[in-house]
Amino acid sequence: MKNQDARPLVEVKDLTMAFGGLIAFRDVSFDIFEKQILGLIGPNGAGKTTLINCITGVYRPTKGEVFFGGQSLAKTPPHQICRLGIGRTFQIPRPFINMSVMQNLQVCARHNEVDFEWLLNIADLWEKRNHFAKNLTFQERRLLEVCRALAVKPRLLLLDESVAGLNPAEAIEMTKLLRRIHRELGITILWIEHVMKAIMENADTIIVLHQGSLIAKGNPRQIANNTKVIEAYLGEEYKFAE
Repeated sequence: MKNQDARPLVEVKDLTMAFGGLIAFRDVSFDIFEKQILGLIGPNGAGKTTLINCITGVYRPTKGEVFFGGQSLAKTPPHQICRLGIGRTFQIPRPFINMSVMQNLQVCARHNEVDFEWLLNIADLWEKRNHFAKNLTFQERRLLEVCRALAVKPRLLLLDESVAGLNPAEAIEMTKLLRRIHRELGITILWIEHVMKAIMENADTIIVLHQGSLIAKGNPRQIANNTKVIEAYLGEEYKFAE
């Protein structure tokens, strides 16, 4: 939970990203505080993944700036941003498919001291540590994706639809894992997700992107009852009873 007297871990200030004449998002600003889970939701094409790509240095924003721990990331390349303590997952898992599960983690960890046994045990992958990533199920690749992000020992973990494509039972297990990571490691999380049950039950604060603009910010109840969000994305399904 955030401390109002503390400086945010992440400050996104007036961020705009344009690809030629196409505006992915415009003048987006928000903060993320230490140990907070911030949910990021919105329709497909709203600019959510592009926003993560700007935070991690994959894209250089057209306008605005991102600060991490008070340090501007404006001229910092992606690999250095990672070393500063920002880990991420991808919508489609990207393991090194011809490496084993353990080798995937070792590559990501580099010189970090990581308890690989603990990490793979909480993801239920220890018994498959010597299996090639290409032979894992989709669920296991999703789990490995999270473990790879954790192997960089991040202060901030960016999750890009980590529950997407999982069946209901698998989604519950993934959500439990992410909750445990947050609780035991104290990692701050920015979580993009379309599975609203996961976000509504776990996020402290939610921000909503729609057509490139940040249209709402609040706790899950406030977001679920926000007229703009209902019309643009959620519908009435997730509305809390007054």
